[in-house]
Amino acid sequence: MSILKTLKLAAANPVNPGASEFGFRDKLLRYLNEQKALAESEIAGTQFTVTRKVTRTNEAGETVRVDAPRNVRKGWFTDASGKLFFQLRYGSRPIELAKGMNAIEVEGLANVPGIIGSIIDAINAGELDPQLTAARDARRANFKPRAKQPKA
Repeated sequence: MSILKTLKLAAANPVNPGASEFGFRDKLLRYLNEQKALAESEIAGTQFTVTRKVTRTNEAGETVRVDAPRNVRKGWFTDASGKLFFQLRYGSRPIELAKGMNAIEVEGLANVPGIIGSIIDAINAGELDPQLTAARDARRANFKPRAKQPKA
């Protein structure tokens, strides 16, 4: 008997989790958790640092992977009148939460983690799926499909 016949064979295609709507949700939830940690550290008066892996050349001339600090932009801002707002962004564009409304007014910095927690709950409940899908589709419209390379 053949060894190959003893194995359970199947036709399968790998899935890109970032391309699905759940991958988009996960990316947004990671962003919100990072914003929540940033707000909590700012309230506590501590330094907030996030690192990423980068490739650098060491003294011996070898390329090595090291942790480097990464800049994290605040998701909240103060307008000219002194009001504090939190914006949910996808890429560089704010997500429109309701018709013509793209920010959440917050009473103070101490309330930002609670607001972010409410947004996380809304995303997990699926309340923001139409807005998130619209933002994802608008972002995808900016990218052109790759041109097929001529065969030589």
